[in-house]
Amino acid sequence: MVNSPLLVTGGTGTLGGHVLPLLRAAGRDVRVLTRTARPAADGVTYVTGDLLGDEGIDAAVAGVGTVLHLAGGAKGDDVATRNLVRAARRAGVEHLVYISVIGADRLPLGYFRSKLGAEQAVADSGLPYTTLRAAQFHDLALKVATGMAKLPVVPAPGGIRWQPVDSREVAARLVELALDEPAGPVPDLAGPTVYPMAEMVRGYLRASGRRRPMLPVRVPGKVGRAYRAGDNLTLIGAQTGRRTWEDFLAERVG
Repeated sequence: MVNSPLLVTGGTGTLGGHVLPLLRAAGRDVRVLTRTARPAADGVTYVTGDLLGDEGIDAAVAGVGTVLHLAGGAKGDDVATRNLVRAARRAGVEHLVYISVIGADRLPLGYFRSKLGAEQAVADSGLPYTTLRAAQFHDLALKVATGMAKLPVVPAPGGIRWQPVDSREVAARLVELALDEPAGPVPDLAGPTVYPMAEMVRGYLRASGRRRPMLPVRVPGKVGRAYRAGDNLTLIGAQTGRRTWEDFLAERVG
């Protein structure tokens, strides 16, 4: 269904804000599933529904050939994705594209377990699919650094490393995948540089002209061990973006 609309969940979020204009530039009609009613604009129509509550999904996927599933939250992604998968099967969707996170199968945290459950729901759906795992976005890293910098003494978690990636580059990759044939799991997408968390925060402090003392801390338990082991990273076999943390800070903070 080449001429059918392409459905985007999470189209009003950070990633969706980059994805929608790319899809429109590619000449595709776009439908967005959203919890809040919005008027159609710039070739994008909005359908009201709730993935987690299993409401309005059948109407959203009706007549759609490809679904680009970007919606996500702090919890419940596995439930929401199973609801989407059932509706997509009933509608005969031909390609389901899902964005997950690097380390979904390795980090002992509820968010990552939920992402893994969502991945499994997509893979077991019987639908042709593509799943891309990406590193944490620069946007999230900025939110974390901004929050830490508000403290009088900034904690510096030892051994924790991130390889943040620019959300615009993730969006471009997802659009490329959505307009191509289903490919199953594809190589992870990470940023060009691995940073100790303390170094990322120092970079933010420099860019924002702030000074804060930093106190080394050790993250305990299974979570700390997993991060120190690099379970949140893909150091071999990942695709890497071009925009660095420093580039992002120069745009957003500097």
